[in-house]
Amino acid sequence: ARFWMTFGQEYLTHLRVIQNIGMARIDPVLYNGMEIVPIQFLKAVLPDPGELGENYTGQTSIGVRISGIKDGKQRTYAVYNNCSHEAAFKETGAQGVSYTTGVPAMCGAMMFLQGKWKQPGVFNVEQFDPDPFLKALGENGLPWVEYFDLDLEL
Repeated sequence: ARFWMTFGQEYLTHLRVIQNIGMARIDPVLYNGMEIVPIQFLKAVLPDPGELGENYTGQTSIGVRISGIKDGKQRTYAVYNNCSHEAAFKETGAQGVSYTTGVPAMCGAMMFLQGKWKQPGVFNVEQFDPDPFLKALGENGLPWVEYFDLDLEL
């Protein structure tokens, strides 16, 4: 299994600078005779992320690529969703990353409350039937696309 995310070069440069100058540290440092935690200081002086959604543009893209052997044949599968930051903000007042975090959580809770994901014991969500969850995602603003047997190499 492999997980990856992509970010714009400007964003990555900012993260590198923050890391390189020590502002991502989580341990206290002495500043003017007071202990401060650099990352907490950044949180205090940077804009509130909840107020940035109005200016986000573009889309999120979240997906899964799977490759393996099934019934003796090499098979590939991909499923993904793109979510517009602008559309998410228009609907909720939040950007697409928040939308793509909140909607799946809500759909999972709905599966449980409707009894579709309820059985005795302790389970991971991956152990439940994904079909009603995926259907609910599409019905709640996160439509998805799937592909079978394509070349999935990047």
